[in-house]
Formats: sequence, structure tokens, C-alpha cells
Amino acid sequence: MSAPTHAPAPTPLGGGPSAAELLAFALDTAANASIIDSLPLDPEGRTWIRLDGPAGSEAWVIGWPPGTGTGWHDHADSRGAFATARGRLTEHSLAVRLPSEGWRSLELAHGVDRTRSLGPGTGRAFKEHHVHEVLNESRAEHAISVHAYYPPLPLIRRYSRSGPVLHLEHVERPADWQ
Repeated sequence: MSAPTHAPAPTPLGGGPSAAELLAFALDTAANASIIDSLPLDPEGRTWIRLDGPAGSEAWVIGWPPGTGTGWHDHADSRGAFATARGRLTEHSLAVRLPSEGWRSLELAHGVDRTRSLGPGTGRAFKEHHVHEVLNESRAEHAISVHAYYPPLPLIRRYSRSGPVLHLEHVERPADWQ
């Protein structure tokens, strides 16, 4: 009798690591004290170091001073994941796929908002065009997290939000944050 065979994990469209593989990397890296301890922390602004992620992905270790956040954004055609190493992060996200082009302002339907609280050792994966904001809502404690993206971020779209209306504000390219 032969050993049972398992089908390989499906390869994501466009190749590269899946969101689940990016999450496994982020969780493993978040548990690595020597990497997390190498991040310099600033009391006023976010800090980061870039890492090479699995299979051509990019990764970032990010320090979040108390009360800081990203604002609403997406990562365009990149799938990704993040895991909290220290502190607690809150993610507000939209449970809807937005059109990737051709709009400047959209009214969101009722019920599309989601909120997650992510403490140390927890994380989440997401697909392309995932719109969210990540916050360190603590008034006293830094948070540190690990983020991984594939393909490496081609751009980030920044949004503002007024109630149910989401506005595309601007587009950042890698030269803006590297």
C-alpha cells in the first residue's frame, strides 16, 4: 500500500508565495526576538527595516509609537500579511472588493466595515486590493509588527474617509518610502 499523497498548495495567480505563506513568514519573524530587537524605536514616528521575504516577496518590521496609524490605504496588486510581535494593533478593513481603477470617490454600503484586534503572536493575511487602516491605539506602549507582500509593493493608494464615503487621495510609489 502506498502512502497517501497530498495535493500541493495551489500556486497563486501570478506566482510567488500565497497570502498564507506570507502570514507564516510574518508570524515566524515576529517570534524572532533578535530581529524584533534590532528595530530602533522612535517615540514620535513609525520606524521600519526592510527584510527579504520568501520567494521574492518583501517584508518590513515596523515600530508603532502609541497613537500612530497608517490611515486608510491598499497595496494595489500585492497580496500580503502582517503579524504583531509586541503590543496590540487594531485593523479596520472593508469586507468588499473595490474597483482598482476609474474612481475618485465611492459611497460604501452599510455593513462592510470590519475590525480586528491583533495581539502578540497573531496576524492576518489578505488578498490584492485589500483596503484597511492599521492603528496602535495604546496611549503608552509601542507596538511592533512584521508585514510581507508579494509582489513587492508597486504602489500604495491612500484614501480618506468621511462616514460611508471613501476618497482616493493620492498614490505613493516605492521611492516615497524606501
